Amino acid sequence: MRLMWFPLLLLLAVATCGFADEFRGRVSWIYDGDTIEVEGVGRVRLLGIDTPEASESQRDLPFLRLGNIPAAGLRTAAEQIRNELIRTLKGQSVRVESTPLQRDRYQRLLGYVWLKDGRLLNQWLIEQGWARVYRRFDFSRKQPFLASEDVARRKKKGLWNAP
Repeated sequence: MRLMWFPLLLLLAVATCGFADEFRGRVSWIYDGDTIEVEGVGRVRLLGIDTPEASESQRDLPFLRLGNIPAAGLRTAAEQIRNELIRTLKGQSVRVESTPLQRDRYQRLLGYVWLKDGRLLNQWLIEQGWARVYRRFDFSRKQPFLASEDVARRKKKGLWNAP
């Protein structure tokens, strides 16, 4: 009887140790600059980044504090980012890397999204200046993301190109 519990205990141990899981699927929908739908995976929130929202909200404050970004420019940027992702990502196969059971309060899987060409979408958005690093929580790629954001800001790319 005791041996029957061993596989269950092993499964629980693996799930709580933080090993990364990989999921693969095709991008079926782009909600906004940091949330996509992946077939067979569900709604995925791009881990470690934040992009402007389509409508004005308190979520604008971190962007406004970080640089010379006018509030009206955030709405335009949100639309541009989403449209760019629709053009380049919708229908494409991706690999999602996530820690088991890592979900946000909206039950979206938090993950790093890898494109077929090997690029990490999360970091690419930062490098293009379309996203800022989400600073509230720690995550494994935070330091490289911060470095990429610093370069994008110095080069005045994307959001950091405001007059």
